[in-house]
Amino acid sequence: MPINKKKIQEIVNVFETGTKVGKYDAIAVYKDGPRIDGKAIYQITYGRSQTTEFGNLGRLIEMYISKNGIYASAFAEYLAKIGKIPSLRHDQRFRSLLKEAANNDPVMRTAQDEFFDRYYYQPAKIWFEGHGFKENLSLLVVYDSFIHSGGIFNFLRKRFSEYPPVNGGREKVWIKQYVETRHNWLAKHNRPILRKTIYRTQCLLTQIESNNWGLSAEINTNGVAIS
Repeated sequence: MPINKKKIQEIVNVFETGTKVGKYDAIAVYKDGPRIDGKAIYQITYGRSQTTEFGNLGRLIEMYISKNGIYASAFAEYLAKIGKIPSLRHDQRFRSLLKEAANNDPVMRTAQDEFFDRYYYQPAKIWFEGHGFKENLSLLVVYDSFIHSGGIFNFLRKRFSEYPPVNGGREKVWIKQYVETRHNWLAKHNRPILRKTIYRTQCLLTQIESNNWGLSAEINTNGVAIS
């Protein structure tokens, strides 16, 4: 079965912003940034599939500026500050620029589409193919991990026994064991914000239990039906 990229991205967009197309102007502030003196600091998350201030937000803004967006010169003033302490979460001008660019300039929406594809979907697909996976649901699991966690953590892989297909393992068994392991990790995480995200892994486990490996059946998550 061919890869259904559109549906995979729609599902993750719903996980992130509650809509299939994603909310290009979505801004949130979460206490999930770098740790200072043992405590996570607050940071901005932004865009269609939510990238973080101390992660790749700077790359997105660089991409937008390179496309000569309407707000390029205004954003240029912030390039040296994005991803640096202190956070820009209290900078109302910066937050307004993020909102206005997404709402008023099609270039920002184009930049976001290219950005999330380049820095998240394509690396996830390379990992998926490189480890011998074939199923649409498997790619959804991998892509969600890249968006939500930045990748597939080795410490989680060490908590279950199955090998990936490239090493002779069974694809569906590996995916089930991985999602169960990730679900338990999130559910017991010391950061309350991550404990609240188990709706993602619960949805994925439901698809596994329903044998929806081709993602051909309708999926309901966060109150949104994705056909």
